[in-house]
Amino acid sequence: MAWRSDCALRKAAATKVTAKTEEARPFLKWAGGKRQLLPILRRFYPSRFARYWEPFLGSAAVFFDLQARGLLDGRSAILSDTNADLIGCYASIRDRLDEVLAELTALAQGHATRGAAHYYDIRDTRFNVERRARTGHASSLAAMFIYLNRTGYNGLFRLNAQGEFNVPAGRYPKPRICDTDNLQRVSLALRQPSVTLERQPFERVMDDARAGDFIYFDPPYAPLTRTARFTAYTAEGFTHEDQQTLRQMMMALATRGCSVVLSNSTAQEIVELYGRDKDVAAAGLRCHTVPARRAINSNAKGRGPVNEYVITNVVP
Repeated sequence: MAWRSDCALRKAAATKVTAKTEEARPFLKWAGGKRQLLPILRRFYPSRFARYWEPFLGSAAVFFDLQARGLLDGRSAILSDTNADLIGCYASIRDRLDEVLAELTALAQGHATRGAAHYYDIRDTRFNVERRARTGHASSLAAMFIYLNRTGYNGLFRLNAQGEFNVPAGRYPKPRICDTDNLQRVSLALRQPSVTLERQPFERVMDDARAGDFIYFDPPYAPLTRTARFTAYTAEGFTHEDQQTLRQMMMALATRGCSVVLSNSTAQEIVELYGRDKDVAAAGLRCHTVPARRAINSNAKGRGPVNEYVITNVVP
């Protein structure tokens, strides 16, 4: 079969890897992905903790970083998100990697031949149809999810009011769609017995987190402007009321004895929720302004250095 010339042959030739010898890294582009911010976030990793929670999984940059640095050795990691497509993709890579690689290579070949026409065909006649009816095989949906992410505009995952994925094709001359070696490492990382993968709302952390746990929250950012809204990762979006709920959780978890770290924008609503609230300070939370780089903006001139918040009770 033709697909064996790409992913399968490289997979067969790859040496056995472990999280200790080679690092698994994010395989998805994600709005607000934290890979470029890791040098700063590492300052806020607690020196000691019990379990690790990441309830807004996204590209999982912090999880992969903690694992690569050995900080999850002997510890449980509970990874979750409300995005069914995202969690389904991670689960398929964990459980059905060979099938995902075969599907993904076929998609990559189609894109090399037809480009944007192939993208729209997959998006509109397969991905949206199969994900809506849940009639497609999980590995097929996962491969399409990765393909659309790697070739769509700025790697966005955005749903319209009808719950359909509507991101236009990107303009990448040679996108890397199938990175077999890294996907193998990702699969290995997710297969560790200590790692749990769940689809659930972020509020569920309150049910089980206990003193000594480390929770990293990376919600959809509050927009800096009215037009900069990239929060539609689910059809329901992420509202100001959700941001308020998250603030209450941060205070409650900090008071419970958890180590909590939150990334967010420095939008006015976040400044008012955290930076000017005496209850937040009383819970031991502090707002640290850190430099970041905005990678997603409809206007290329709007991409560049910005300030973000790291809000935490961990002393750097």
